Amino acid sequence: MSLKSYIFPDTARVKFVGGHGGRGCVSFRREKYIPKGGPDGGDGGRGANIYLVASKEVSDLSFFKANTKLVGKNGEPGSSKKMHGKDADDLYLYVPIGTLVRDSNTNEIICDLDYNGKVFLIAKGGKGGLGNANFATPTNRIPHYAQEGEPGEEKEVLLELKIIADASFIGLPNAGKSSLLNALTNAKAVVGEYSFTTLKPVLGVLSDKDKSVVLADIPGIIEGASRGRGLGNIFLRHIERSNSLIFVLDISQDPINDYNTILKELKEYNRDLLQKKRILLLNKRDLVDVSAQERLLSYFKNLNERVVAISAKNSEDVEALKSIILEFVTESKILV
Repeated sequence: MSLKSYIFPDTARVKFVGGHGGRGCVSFRREKYIPKGGPDGGDGGRGANIYLVASKEVSDLSFFKANTKLVGKNGEPGSSKKMHGKDADDLYLYVPIGTLVRDSNTNEIICDLDYNGKVFLIAKGGKGGLGNANFATPTNRIPHYAQEGEPGEEKEVLLELKIIADASFIGLPNAGKSSLLNALTNAKAVVGEYSFTTLKPVLGVLSDKDKSVVLADIPGIIEGASRGRGLGNIFLRHIERSNSLIFVLDISQDPINDYNTILKELKEYNRDLLQKKRILLLNKRDLVDVSAQERLLSYFKNLNERVVAISAKNSEDVEALKSIILEFVTESKILV
């Protein structure tokens, strides 16, 4: 089975159909002592509206992958004695925060569900039909017709999830991104000694008394990712919404080459990503001597990069890094 078969769903093409309006009723009064009762057919009820709601409780678009056509309930028909048919209950469907709704034909963004609780009406329910009581006139006192309900609105869209985070950890597989996120935040990212341990973006919150930032662990990038290699460009879209980037480089391997690979893939995917503020973390410094650390720190500083050598296994490094990242990310948020 291919790697990409494990990837969490972050796109879905879905057709939404609002509920059909209930039909109006044709009825005439039949009451004792009222020999010439008039029309009393009631109106049909409105069909269900369909809404999308951004929710922090939802992490992917798997529901919509499995349900590519969603239809609201129909309104109930009207009845005699001018009784109005019941409106259908509206349908509320929950999507992850950061979901874009795009027109399936033009790719135009219709709505950006970018904060928890945001609601968007994706398909309106049809109006109920009028009953025959509405059509009585001096010249037509016994109308024998009523309206059918109107069909609900139909809309086919592309749902596209782009994770929203203040900063994203990016780097090659096994650079230590997941370990860092776990150490810095409340996240529980999977950690392993093999490539592509992380198969979906993982979010964590780093906070102190008066600051709080959301960090994302983006699955490993390799050379050719922007053209679909490895996990491909599937996750590069999730970096686009981050205010800043945190490159995690394995100092015990070839961090200069890894750095250049990341820059190349970001540029080929979307060169605007290179304009985001970034900081470099040379992870696993416990595996190299001090002189090697100093040479690499000097190299990156000469490139005008902000760089720190750390070890995710060292609690003192992690505590110091918390303050550094909070300051860096908060500063980046102010500048955006």
